[in-house]
Amino acid sequence: MDELSLQQRTQRRRSRRRAERLSEIWLPILTLVVLLIAWQVVVWLGEPPVWLLPSPIAVTKTAIKWWPDLPFHTGVTLYETLAGFVASIAFGVPIAIVIVYSQFLQRTIYPILLALQSVPKIAVAPLLLMWVGHGELPKIIVVFLVCFFPVVVSTASGMQTVPTALLDLVRSLSANPVQVFLKIRLPNAMPFVFVGLKVAITLAVIGAVIGEFVGSNRGLGYLILISTQQFDTALAFTSIILLTVISIALYYAIEMIERFAIPWAPRQ
Repeated sequence: MDELSLQQRTQRRRSRRRAERLSEIWLPILTLVVLLIAWQVVVWLGEPPVWLLPSPIAVTKTAIKWWPDLPFHTGVTLYETLAGFVASIAFGVPIAIVIVYSQFLQRTIYPILLALQSVPKIAVAPLLLMWVGHGELPKIIVVFLVCFFPVVVSTASGMQTVPTALLDLVRSLSANPVQVFLKIRLPNAMPFVFVGLKVAITLAVIGAVIGEFVGSNRGLGYLILISTQQFDTALAFTSIILLTVISIALYYAIEMIERFAIPWAPRQ
């Protein structure tokens, strides 16, 4: 009897987990469908001009019309986003490690990084255009500047939150600094690092668009710019939707990497 009740409880738990997973997938989709229907109804009832608020049907028609060109512009923005994001990791993580192990650098470099983060990136983009020239490089640099600070802060915070008692314990066991870093500080910092990466990847798309707004002849930001100048609001909505899809896809890609890289980390 006890074994039967245990099996029933196990099956109920599995059923609840399965239902929760399905709700995580279908509830957002259902919400999105309801919003699209509401948007279409508002356009039908209010009849605003197409240049002011296009309907989802008009946006779909515009996407089909621009379909031959959309993959190219999407690929350009995606390349700028990923290149700047990867560069921020390549430079940000080592700098965070150096800051953690050096009180002098923590007191000198960290305030400078905070001051640089406070500078609006939209103000830096025109300067980069003059210094570097046209092309993808200025946009990549803007993305790098946007992502750099979250990566540094999250990595440094993770390495500094190791309990002092744990550090004293491993040092009493004659662990050298390399072992302390690889066995204690780095594993402790990984959940923090991925939090910073997920924040940075969403900001990376914004940085790419900012760079394309300032000076570009390709990319989704460029399409938004020319579409608003020509009052082609449906094209602007199409580009915004594609940017949203890129941002969400990259966010969940980082989350998937996190699940494989640190399966032991606690999650909500």
